[in-house]
Amino acid sequence: MGLLSGKQRMGAAALLLAVSTILSRLMGLVRDKVISWQFGAGSEADMYFAAFVVPDMINHLLAGGIMSITIIPLLSRRFAEDEEDGWRFFSCVFCWMAIASVSITGAGMLGAHALARITAPGFSEAQLQRLAFFMRIILPAQVFFLCGACMTALLFLRRQFRVPALTPLIYNGCIILGGISLPVLTAGLNLPPQWELGGMSGYCLGVTAGAALGAFWLPWRVARSGGLHLHWRLSHPLLRRFFVMALPLMLGQTIILLDEQFMRVFGSLLTDGSVSLLNYARRITQVPVGLMGQAAAVASYPFLVDLITRGERQRFDATLATALRASVGLIIPCALWLGVAAGPVLGVIFQGGRFGAAETLACTPLLQIMLAATPMWIIYMVLVRAFYADGDTITPAVTGTIMTLLVLPCYYWWAVPRGAWAVSGVSSVSICLYVLWLMVIWARRRGCGAYAGLVSISLRVLACALPAAAAAWLLQEYLRSWLASGALWTQPAPILEACLVLTGSGLTFVFCFLPLSAWLAPGVLAPLWKRLRRA
Repeated sequence: MGLLSGKQRMGAAALLLAVSTILSRLMGLVRDKVISWQFGAGSEADMYFAAFVVPDMINHLLAGGIMSITIIPLLSRRFAEDEEDGWRFFSCVFCWMAIASVSITGAGMLGAHALARITAPGFSEAQLQRLAFFMRIILPAQVFFLCGACMTALLFLRRQFRVPALTPLIYNGCIILGGISLPVLTAGLNLPPQWELGGMSGYCLGVTAGAALGAFWLPWRVARSGGLHLHWRLSHPLLRRFFVMALPLMLGQTIILLDEQFMRVFGSLLTDGSVSLLNYARRITQVPVGLMGQAAAVASYPFLVDLITRGERQRFDATLATALRASVGLIIPCALWLGVAAGPVLGVIFQGGRFGAAETLACTPLLQIMLAATPMWIIYMVLVRAFYADGDTITPAVTGTIMTLLVLPCYYWWAVPRGAWAVSGVSSVSICLYVLWLMVIWARRRGCGAYAGLVSISLRVLACALPAAAAAWLLQEYLRSWLASGALWTQPAPILEACLVLTGSGLTFVFCFLPLSAWLAPGVLAPLWKRLRRA
């Protein structure tokens, strides 16, 4: 079977990735639920979340998370012209990625303690030692992520989305398994406190194991069975072009890529538990973003590249506009309802064990503030791939880096003195401003064809969602008062109470939103029902 022989419609690919995203986000919530139950919003959890700052920075530095964006357009053209030379180019990119990832990761492991001081300036010396230990466990995962990204790009090019869909499931499964099993397996070992394999150590080992298995081994095996030709090679005529495209992504540390890291770095300057609370809130926020934005963006990208390659600008704009309208039309009602039901959502997902009612109350406004930016997250995920498909990796990187430099003083001098809510506020505002900036740039260069109907569908969906959200909030407050009054024969457990309130709130929102959307915005849910019927 030839490299470009895979055929899959964009809608089917988006649905497959959406299902994968749902499952992986649910597994991510299960993972964080286990962590919050065992460690709450405390020092150990703070150190675990802070341990990802440097590994994630390495991943961003080498453009591992978006490797497919830079390599797919070049590989697509090269394989179409000369498949054998396409494999030589791929081998060259893979070899350089392996060298760079091993070298930088090794340096990071050697300097882990110094890096811990930089990334978590508010931690004590004992916390920094523990943080450095966690970082040394997690850092090797980046070698597997970055090398595996090359294999995944091949699968995307062949429009084989099943294995990339499995990757996050395997990754999260290994983290959960490692966190639960390692303390049991190492019980009774006499180790120094900073090298204690209890606590969050199992989760750290699970990160590396999940990256090795899901992000590298499985894509490599499937790519090999499909005719992978890989050999040692360090030079190719297209390598310079690849670096020209990838360099802005490597050097441009945009506000989008650094958003989560800023929460961890500046959260370490706040009270104990702030890093964890910000992480828990952001995790819930990214569930609808990943479900409605990531699937559409990743699945549409190969098709956008193909349309640009063939010079079909009108179809390109139409495809981009469809992806934007569909994603924004779904995220607005979802974000509004999640904002109204933030307390019960946190109560159901995280409350329990060492994560008590006080942590739920403290986390609720953080979640509500972050949800305000979710439509812009969706637009970014789709629009930035239009820039990349058009061969422009510089504009998103430069504008994002400028926004990063502008927002850093706001974090340090304004947000940190005010607390975690201000950190989440600066995050949401900076994301919105950055995406609006990109939208204006695209409109000036390529016209407003990509935004056809976007404002209209957003306003119509908002008109449907606001009354539904108000009704859901009224019923939610009534149920809380009714349950607190002792109307039932016994006071329900907190999680049961949260489930009852959440169910009532959700059903009320759905029963109000659906008829309104059928009247005011009939096209919003129609594609979803159509795809589900096909599936």
